[in-house]
Amino acid sequence: MEDELGLPAGAFARIDNGADEDFYEEPRLVYHIDDHAVAVLTEFYRTALPSGGVVLDLMSSWVSHLPPEAEYAEVIGHGMNAAELGANPRLARWFVQNLNRDPVLPLAGHSIDAATISVSVQYLQQPVAVLREVARVLRPGGIVAISFSNRCFWTKAVAVWRATGDDAHAALVERYLAAAGFGVIRTHRLAEWIEDEQDPLIAVVGRKSVTAC
Repeated sequence: MEDELGLPAGAFARIDNGADEDFYEEPRLVYHIDDHAVAVLTEFYRTALPSGGVVLDLMSSWVSHLPPEAEYAEVIGHGMNAAELGANPRLARWFVQNLNRDPVLPLAGHSIDAATISVSVQYLQQPVAVLREVARVLRPGGIVAISFSNRCFWTKAVAVWRATGDDAHAALVERYLAAAGFGVIRTHRLAEWIEDEQDPLIAVVGRKSVTAC
């Protein structure tokens, strides 16, 4: 993986190598970004996600930050805690899976219109493998929207994330998407401040080619 992305050895090492299942065992029914960041992310989804489409909310929890008035054909959730996913009213169905151990999604190819990864991409140890799976299940022309800030569970974030800042984080996610085969990639700075700290909320969007098989 490091060689594929041109990153140094150990780029995806973590401080806490304990089982992710143990770390996420207790439900965390809290926001990981503040109310303003939630509002701007929801507004971004309002225009970025296709109305009436099938949406996959990867690395989700008890809330998906989707526009409350938006109607989708289906919202499928994935996460690491069944209680959190079960408490999320936007999910029509969901599954628990450790993507760091098994990046293969239990979904048919060309079965979704959009995917989201909200403030969680920093925990992926096989990001390209996961995003290739996202590309596989997306219909041609579908998108994946990856949002993040500086906030994270520090001991579970991968080394390359911990060692870099905002602009480098965006460039890293762009590199993940390019390596996974997404041809059109755009970065959006959604907010500059979270609470009283300068901590930008950024979204990187990759679009699957309309001619992709």
